[in-house]
Amino acid sequence: MSDAPGPLTHEVRKLASRSVLCWLATVDEQGRPNVSPKEVWSIMGDDHVVVAHIASPVTARNIAKHPQVCLSFVDVFLQKGYKLQGTAREVSRHSPGFADWAAPLLVMVGNRFMIRSVLVITAESARPILAPSYRFYPDTVTEAAQVSSAMHAYGVAALESPK
Repeated sequence: MSDAPGPLTHEVRKLASRSVLCWLATVDEQGRPNVSPKEVWSIMGDDHVVVAHIASPVTARNIAKHPQVCLSFVDVFLQKGYKLQGTAREVSRHSPGFADWAAPLLVMVGNRFMIRSVLVITAESARPILAPSYRFYPDTVTEAAQVSSAMHAYGVAALESPK
């Protein structure tokens, strides 16, 4: 077993913390892809992501048959994120370890949702997702410019700092 850190570096975790949703891609028995948005998820350590199964029967069923998954998230203002590939398993509410895996998710949901189980993803790789402007115009595109552009596109005004 290697002592090398996993693919979920500080930079990956930082961008994940700025992303509201992630998208979890699975495949069914016929090889058809399924992509499902997830709003209750957390990175745990250098190589795990845990996702709440709140209303995800198709995702859970697909993982039971084919554990290979892809999870993507993007900070919509920076227009940067990551694509994580790995394997997933479902941990039910009555399984040993559920409380540990579910702890950060339960803090997020409070009494708002019931978490049926958790989907524990072991990330094997993390690859950057970048808006094309970063690649095609690296000398002129800045994060600040991307944020400003996105705020304009979404009709978002910056908050004024308190005086």
